[in-house]
Amino acid sequence: MKALKIRFKKKRLYSNLIIGVIWFVFAVIILFTEEENHWMIYVYPIIGFLYLGQYWYDSTFQYLIIDENTIQRNVFYGTNRKIALKDIVWIKKFAGDYILKSDKKDMHIDLRLIDGASLDELNKVLAHLNLPADKTPFPSPV
Repeated sequence: MKALKIRFKKKRLYSNLIIGVIWFVFAVIILFTEEENHWMIYVYPIIGFLYLGQYWYDSTFQYLIIDENTIQRNVFYGTNRKIALKDIVWIKKFAGDYILKSDKKDMHIDLRLIDGASLDELNKVLAHLNLPADKTPFPSPV
């Protein structure tokens, strides 16, 4: 099985891009309008760079990567979460999230961030994990 990328919604990606550009515009405005060097001239480009970095990271690596053995959630800040598919013992749907539980760790997946077609793919993968009916929000595969 080829690695499957579960993609972010385009709205999330583009909003990070636009916000990053806006912060850079603020920096340029302050650069040309302030008579003295203000500390904000350094803060605005840093914030813009962080938003543009988030955009680049999210558009490159996307939200989740599922291969034949694992599911991994990619995070720009912090550490990526990875859980083996065979170790998942319970999938709970709660407040717009899937919570994947194993004996050792949990993984929260925010469904509001996922593109529609990718969400269908994610549901197919999770539905075929052959969990007991009381441990999954998916009907049993036929």
